[in-house]
Amino acid sequence: MSGSAPDIRDPDASSHPEIAYGRSADGLLVALVGDTAFAMVPAREGRHVLASGSRLRLPMHEWTRDRFFGQSGELADEAAFRAGVREHAEHQREKRALHRKNLQSCASTPWGSSQGATLYAEGVICHSTAGHSGFHLSASRNAQVHPMLRSEGGWYESHD
Repeated sequence: MSGSAPDIRDPDASSHPEIAYGRSADGLLVALVGDTAFAMVPAREGRHVLASGSRLRLPMHEWTRDRFFGQSGELADEAAFRAGVREHAEHQREKRALHRKNLQSCASTPWGSSQGATLYAEGVICHSTAGHSGFHLSASRNAQVHPMLRSEGGWYESHD
């Protein structure tokens, strides 16, 4: 694929039609799953890592390495990259099947300002911050937690 080639759909993507592959402006193998972008980024000693970015508005062939910030582990080769991307796609599909609602949030949490939130159920919201994530339960939901485990403010740190 050249840098200006159109994005290519995954030939194995019958259960993951939202996956598209391409090459970035700097030649990296990249993929798009929903609004999450992935790149196979070179690391030390000839290795690669699966890097991620979100809400990249440019076409894939205009993406560059500096658009990717997260890392999800080491990759042996292109096949491992594609497998990792399909795994993320499946995870997103499973999350959509749960009908959780993403919310805009700037709430103050014990871990800093919320950068986003997901409504899991009435009175159960998961907040993401720069360094942590955790759940906030409404007073009525928190009252249902066993007293020995209950957090007085209804905040529970996630360890994912």
